[in-house]
Amino acid sequence: MTLSQLEYIVAIDTFRHFATAADNCHVTQPTLSMQIQKLEDELGVLIFDRSKQPVVPTETGQTILAQARDVLRAARRIPEIVSESKDDFRGDLKIGIIPTLAPYLLPYFISEFVGKYPAVSVQIQELMTEQIVERLKNGLIDVGLVVTPLAENGITEIPLFREPFVVYAADAHNLLTKTVVTASDLRTDGLWLLTEGHCFRNQVINLCGADRPTNGTPTVQRPTLQYETGSLETLMKLIDRQDGFTLLPYLATLDMDPARRSRLRPFAAPQPVREVSLVMHRSFLKRKMINALKHEILVHLPAELIGAEKQDKLVRL
Repeated sequence: MTLSQLEYIVAIDTFRHFATAADNCHVTQPTLSMQIQKLEDELGVLIFDRSKQPVVPTETGQTILAQARDVLRAARRIPEIVSESKDDFRGDLKIGIIPTLAPYLLPYFISEFVGKYPAVSVQIQELMTEQIVERLKNGLIDVGLVVTPLAENGITEIPLFREPFVVYAADAHNLLTKTVVTASDLRTDGLWLLTEGHCFRNQVINLCGADRPTNGTPTVQRPTLQYETGSLETLMKLIDRQDGFTLLPYLATLDMDPARRSRLRPFAAPQPVREVSLVMHRSFLKRKMINALKHEILVHLPAELIGAEKQDKLVRL
């Protein structure tokens, strides 16, 4: 059994396609197939069920693959230890970040991080939370920026900050007659939501009351308009020109013009918040890079978010 053979079976499990796995491992498909066959012969078990398309691991194969991923992570940790001992910041750092954080959080720290560590090649992917978790487990990204808690086996969470929610309403909406808003003021009638799959959508529904009817299950609905979007900016533009309201994370409000800022209302204490965290595989690599990333994020956060960690009157969603 060799590390290369373990690389090959992990690649097959990740891509579920022999040709794609071979390309990813920089070998020919016959070479990859032959090495996997040799490993199966040595172990005396089938790792993959080739009768199915796409190819899937057998029950025993699933256990072998989980162990193979742990072995490969441990092997990759050795040169990383040497690099860290030399204070050598270089290599790739693959980051996954959810869409409701990406445009609002990245500008605060990413330029400073890249400037401080020019030998690190940063690759950022905008992904749903479920995709980030899957890619962390498959080793396709190194770290994620998501809303927690996730309660996912094998995933380590490092909380960074808690971000308050605010209300954004149309000019004629009765919520704007209030100085502060409470959860009891919210009605799902007129509520604009992100499409299904966004964790932010679920947090808004929880705050507004899951026992009350929402304006659509997989889509955003209005009496005469149905629209599905994954963009908070699109929701705001629809509210500007239509009616209704939505909830926004605090970071999304910082660069607003005066007209939009006039449509915001804060929540009365206890404020609802979301917890933003770095997430990694439990046996994560590139620890020094990830710690440096954490430092740059915290150093460049708006002061209000750093202070929010110390407040007692918060309700985490």
